[in-house]
Amino acid sequence: MKQPSNQAGIPTNYGALGTLVMVFFFWGFIAASNSMLIPFCKTHFQLTQFESQLIGSSFYGAYFIGSLIIFVVSNLLGYDIINRIGYKRGIVYGLLISVVGALLIIPSANAESFNAILGSLFIVALGFSLQQTCAQPFAISLGDPATGSHRLNLGGGVNSFGTTLGPIIVSFFLFGSVGSAATDVTVKNINSLYMIVAAVFAAVALIFQFSKLPEGRNDEPFESTRKASASLLIMTGLILAIIIVGMLTSISKLYLLLATLVVVIGILFYGNREAAVNEVGWGAMKYPQLIYGMLGIFVYVGVEVTIDNNFGALLKQPGYFNAEGLDESKISQYISLYWGSLMIGRWTGAISVFNLKGTMKTIATAVIPFVAFGVILLVNYLYGNPIDNLLPYSIVIAIAVAAFFFGQEKPVKTLLVLSILAAAGMIIGSFTTGIVSVFAFVAGGLCCSIMWPCIFSLSIAGLGKYTSEGSALLIMMILGGAIIPPLQGVVGDGAIGLHRSYLVAALCFGILAWLAIKLRSVLRQQGIDFDKQIEGGH
Repeated sequence: MKQPSNQAGIPTNYGALGTLVMVFFFWGFIAASNSMLIPFCKTHFQLTQFESQLIGSSFYGAYFIGSLIIFVVSNLLGYDIINRIGYKRGIVYGLLISVVGALLIIPSANAESFNAILGSLFIVALGFSLQQTCAQPFAISLGDPATGSHRLNLGGGVNSFGTTLGPIIVSFFLFGSVGSAATDVTVKNINSLYMIVAAVFAAVALIFQFSKLPEGRNDEPFESTRKASASLLIMTGLILAIIIVGMLTSISKLYLLLATLVVVIGILFYGNREAAVNEVGWGAMKYPQLIYGMLGIFVYVGVEVTIDNNFGALLKQPGYFNAEGLDESKISQYISLYWGSLMIGRWTGAISVFNLKGTMKTIATAVIPFVAFGVILLVNYLYGNPIDNLLPYSIVIAIAVAAFFFGQEKPVKTLLVLSILAAAGMIIGSFTTGIVSVFAFVAGGLCCSIMWPCIFSLSIAGLGKYTSEGSALLIMMILGGAIIPPLQGVVGDGAIGLHRSYLVAALCFGILAWLAIKLRSVLRQQGIDFDKQIEGGH
């Protein structure tokens, strides 16, 4: 949707926003159900640990493929698919695709086919890709673009609530009780779960279809972006070639992953450089803020996932948390604290959506993070985990609250401050042990919590008719979650070890701090300064 300058200061459409954030909840809920499916499928299909992790690869890989399809097909058809159907109907279609995927899981499970289950989950995530491509810019368009990150924070907070509740609800359907250790899980349990999931998706699609939400479409003439499409297809082809080389040769995985990073970064900046010479055929990629934003989303998703993906193995290492290493049964509380930390930050970031003023807003900003922490403690209590050892984390939360106040809800300033704090946390965690190191690494989740909306809103600022196209390109960069975690893993397998490998995460946060400065610079050159607009009360 086009964002002219006179859009600044328009009121937020709360009714539409309330309807929209429902889909954010289910993204989090399904992510939680996937984490429960991994151990189930490993046991039921007698998989290796690597094979069981293909569930995550299939799911998140669909985001990249889905966004790429939207982008390429739009050029083949000669019009922007998202602009033609509108954000509202795009979300409805995405939900229906996810309904199909959820229903396909039932015959896949009955056929005892793990590959078919992977394919079904891939279809569910294809629907999510379309939903996210539409929902993110839709949320920004429902009010002043300068405060768009606040509305995305609300959606992120609801998403995190879904992630927090997901394990409890899914555990009930799979095992019959919350936190049960029962192992008698049948295909019938999976059928019941995904029949309900499909029904809920269908119900939400109907709510959207018959709601009074604005359509969210753009009627401006479509501009072909064949050069951008070609560059992205080349990127995809090169990545696939690297994967094949890795399968057929003994070349170091480190070199292959670094080559993948070079391909992604190189293609992005090559496209933007060529567009600066002749912008015809490059579409949204002619905007430098989008290129920096795509790199930002790539790095952000990658570092958010890599902190968690390697954390469980680190906690088990003798000499890190304690002399003998943590038992697997005691790891879950620290993993849940990490993901719960994202909920803490997102709930706090969402406060601004409700237009609280003065003292009330100050009190809410100081209190809400600890309310969210209380929810995390409650979830751990319901799982049967001890919670007294988590209480000192409240000190870290207090530091984060101070950072939120310092950021003043300005996207650039907030992204810069949180990136610096997170980098410091990774460095502290890499050179300490025990609970201090654990809390330092977990704090990375707290800092990551509101980075996505900051990056997203800055990246599509000023794109006008290219907004939906830019959104698809940004969602595509979730690809970072499939590249950076194994990169840290390879580094951890090397001489510096898994503990010191978190310096890779520190480097990622350093890059995000640099990107915050670059985004501010390129936007100011175009007369866009969200930090200044917010400071001026617009």
